[in-house]
Amino acid sequence: MADTAREEAAHKGTILFSPAFVLAVVALVLAAILLLPVNVPIGSMYWDLFIYFDAANRLFSGQIPATDFFAPVGPLGYYLFAGGLKLFAKAQPLLLVHWSLFVITAPLMALGLAEISRTSRKTAFAILVPFLIFAVLPFNTREFFPFPGSDGFGIYNRQVCQLLYALTVSLIYLRSQRLLFIAILAGMTALFLTKITGFAAGGLLCLFAFLAGRVTFKTALATAIGFLLVLCLLQLWNGFALNYIGDILALVALNEDSLAPRFLQAASLTFGIVLPATALILFLLYEDRTALVRDLRALGGLRPAAVARFLDRNAFWIGAVLTIGIFFETQNTGSQALIFLWPAILPALISLWKEHGPDRVFATAALLAAAAALPPVVNTTERAARTYVGAVKNAALPSRNLKTLGRVNMRPEILARAQKMLDFYADHRATYADFIRIQELPAYMFYSEFDFQAAHLMAIDRAITDIGKLEAEKGVRFETILNVNFVNPFPWLLDRQAPEHVAIGADPTRAVPQPGEEALEAVRETDLILHPTCPLTTANADLLKLYEPAMRNHKRIELDKCFDAYVSPRLADLVE
Repeated sequence: MADTAREEAAHKGTILFSPAFVLAVVALVLAAILLLPVNVPIGSMYWDLFIYFDAANRLFSGQIPATDFFAPVGPLGYYLFAGGLKLFAKAQPLLLVHWSLFVITAPLMALGLAEISRTSRKTAFAILVPFLIFAVLPFNTREFFPFPGSDGFGIYNRQVCQLLYALTVSLIYLRSQRLLFIAILAGMTALFLTKITGFAAGGLLCLFAFLAGRVTFKTALATAIGFLLVLCLLQLWNGFALNYIGDILALVALNEDSLAPRFLQAASLTFGIVLPATALILFLLYEDRTALVRDLRALGGLRPAAVARFLDRNAFWIGAVLTIGIFFETQNTGSQALIFLWPAILPALISLWKEHGPDRVFATAALLAAAAALPPVVNTTERAARTYVGAVKNAALPSRNLKTLGRVNMRPEILARAQKMLDFYADHRATYADFIRIQELPAYMFYSEFDFQAAHLMAIDRAITDIGKLEAEKGVRFETILNVNFVNPFPWLLDRQAPEHVAIGADPTRAVPQPGEEALEAVRETDLILHPTCPLTTANADLLKLYEPAMRNHKRIELDKCFDAYVSPRLADLVE
């Protein structure tokens, strides 16, 4: 009986201290936080977050991504966010959108962690802990403004990096081909539905795993068939797949820059990781030189087994992940760059420890590994600490109409400046029109400035009040609303509709194709079109030109000091 009790206690202890249990507890804690009225410090380009509300509002009204509206990325993040809104209606939106991916990544990570735990629980935790840091903290690994603040931008890039982390863990640590089939199919489908460059990076990673013999031909074929079947089901369900591929091609046409300059730029931005990682690769190859030469000589006939034996070594895995990571970063502004390098580095350290113990070889490799793997972890935790500790004296954004979008705070002096700048923008409209004439923003990092983000929110808040007054005074209701701006939160905040076929996340330089007849017709039928003027900007001027052919019959009025409004000809007489 005593032995049985001890066995039961040991089993319970094993479960309580297992990676899967920790993963589940973290998920429950995050869900509990989403139930609380939490504010976060505002950050640079925070308005990227508004795109998710625009998308969710369209999904709730029955619109289908790629079919009824053009989006800069895949729809998975939008659907996860929309589902999260149903469960956590009052959640702080940045936390909700960042944590929503846990629904996908946690099960994927659990597959790999279960396999790793069978041989070493310490290794499993060494894989899990860094992942949790990136999955929990909603920050990019690189900052774009000197003040600490939350990163509302680059969300889909962070999501891709976390998916690639989970996929890398599966490809390196899973041995069961059945589990690999599940992990690759789920991971690649999620990447395809999140961002196409992430899908390309994941595909290259899977290709290397196949060439290195980790994925059999049978598994690769089954996965490819399974993925095509998923696409066929999506196409039969709502016609999404072909339309999404069409949108991808349109985005490629808008971003035709040569890959080489972007590759060099991405490598330079991640140089602090690339240099020690490259040094580690060269060091490992040198230590493995005898076996490397032997396997290289055996490549004569390029037999698959010989190729796999040559490629399936720690140095090449690190090199493949590093190169693929840089490739993904060529298309990114904000991201959790190269976080998935660590799962590829760890096996090299384990192998050297088993072979050499704590000698010079292991110490050198460990030093280089730390230099390559620690920067993303340190930068993320340091940025989070600065942001949240510094927020103790922050002032909350005053708002009446912003719902959870107003759940932000900032330094009192930033709030005071934002309030002053709203009036300044309005009183000096001609000055900002001159900026458009010379095709420049008021500042090189204008959209990164916290006071602009706060002022933009306050202008939206005031505009909603003024729309309500206009509707009450004139006895009119604007059912469809378009904001000629990067983001359009008005339909969500006013419980109205956004016009179909119009792009969300409207960056005219890289994410808004020339509107077709469907889009122009939708704009013609829009009840209220808003044009923000605090301040006037080149991007908004370009968007106005794009949609101007469909706005000629709309009546222009001044809604308030910071918004011009264009009223549909059907309703124009009512607002005289």
